[in-house]
Amino acid sequence: MTQQTEKKMDRHQGHWVLAKLGKRVLRPGGLEMTRQMLHNLHIEEADDVVEFAPGLGITAKMTAQCRPHSYTAVERNEEAAAIVRERLSDVLPEACIVMGDAGHTGLPDASATKVYGEAMLTMQSMEEKRAIIREAARILKPGGLYGIHEIGLRPDDIADEKVREIHRALQTSVMANVSPLTQSGWTALLEEAGFEVAAVYTNGMHLLEPGRMIADEGLPRCLLIVGRMLCCGQARRAVLKMRKNFRRYADHLNAISIVARKK
Repeated sequence: MTQQTEKKMDRHQGHWVLAKLGKRVLRPGGLEMTRQMLHNLHIEEADDVVEFAPGLGITAKMTAQCRPHSYTAVERNEEAAAIVRERLSDVLPEACIVMGDAGHTGLPDASATKVYGEAMLTMQSMEEKRAIIREAARILKPGGLYGIHEIGLRPDDIADEKVREIHRALQTSVMANVSPLTQSGWTALLEEAGFEVAAVYTNGMHLLEPGRMIADEGLPRCLLIVGRMLCCGQARRAVLKMRKNFRRYADHLNAISIVARKK
């Protein structure tokens, strides 16, 4: 990597740095939790599916294998949209990629049966979280399912001061407005928007631990990522800082997926 690239990486959000190093799975609970979320969504051939912020398109391709009636991605980053379009070209060429914001998609009311988004609500303010969840409710048909996969806080009665401390630490290391909630906090936002929780799944926040990395990426790609980190000091420091905070607050962080039904 060039010196200029290193400087750019140092200023970018953590998930961007990881993606540039070659990491493809950027969801808090890894592929295991993504698979569980999709299982709980029960995507079938009759479904009209909408995905918020598909990122690198890994989950989009898994969804495409279910052969839904339609698939629409809402993505505001043109580079990410191009990646998703390319990834789906051979499995779901009729997929629709809409350039827009998850809080204001422009999609018709009650036009989807399944909606999901991963690792994106955590990085929004409370007002933006509510807007995105309300938008999911608006575009879902009654009885439709909404799945989320985010960073969680535990236990439910965690002290407010500890929450603020964790938010500050994560925001400093991830270089983004990272503000996870407890399970009860996520549930309250969903219920406020007219959802009822159908399924909850949690596991450790082990995104950057060797075992999870190998399970998600495979050993060859993990070695590639490590090699690139060794060649890029800024990226290496950024990744190690993120992992340090994940480990430091391991007792209070987890990955959480909730699937909720629109009443």
